[in-house]
Amino acid sequence: MTDDTDIEREPTQLYLISPLEVGGDFPQRLERALDAGEVAAFQFRVKDIDQHEAVRLAEPLQAICAARGVAFIVNDSISLAKRLKADGVHLGQDDDTVEEARKALGTDAQIGVTCHDSRHLAMEAGDAGADYVAFGAYFPTTTKETKHVAGTDLLEWWQVIFEIPCVAIGGITPENCVDLVRKGADFIAVSGAVWNGDEAEAVAAFTKAIAEGMAPA
Repeated sequence: MTDDTDIEREPTQLYLISPLEVGGDFPQRLERALDAGEVAAFQFRVKDIDQHEAVRLAEPLQAICAARGVAFIVNDSISLAKRLKADGVHLGQDDDTVEEARKALGTDAQIGVTCHDSRHLAMEAGDAGADYVAFGAYFPTTTKETKHVAGTDLLEWWQVIFEIPCVAIGGITPENCVDLVRKGADFIAVSGAVWNGDEAEAVAAFTKAIAEGMAPA
């Protein structure tokens, strides 16, 4: 395996995933988070609400992201992503296909796919035209049920063989993310570690930790 210090790549970036509750003061919290450090993308992830309500909740958050040049990604729903003219969609293994998303959203859409701990699923997603693949969970998480546990060898393997970015997800904190950065995660996807406390402090801490992980060993 290629030593991680030999991997030439772009700096790792932060990928924020929303909590399930995004009403109330959440738009202000999102502003604070995005203004606290470097964030590449924000994923709008809500459950068990109709699309009309989802649009109502999403629109102010999408505007906040657009004003800061942060990609706005919709979780699971191609139809919601299309209605919002979102920057992209993130698909789980039980959702529609990459091909369906591309047909509906166009060539410029960012399409990501959850691949758990599977090299096979990741290769399939890449072959289908996904723009990124997501591996995890890397650590215990309370955001969603953990059915798959991924190893850092997946990140190293992906970096050596494939050009499209990979995302590490699942229980990631500023304290445990440095090794993931060093092993090859192009993006660090986080939710609870940011929204369960002071979001600005958390993003600043992640920004500092990512910089540490990118520094020469």
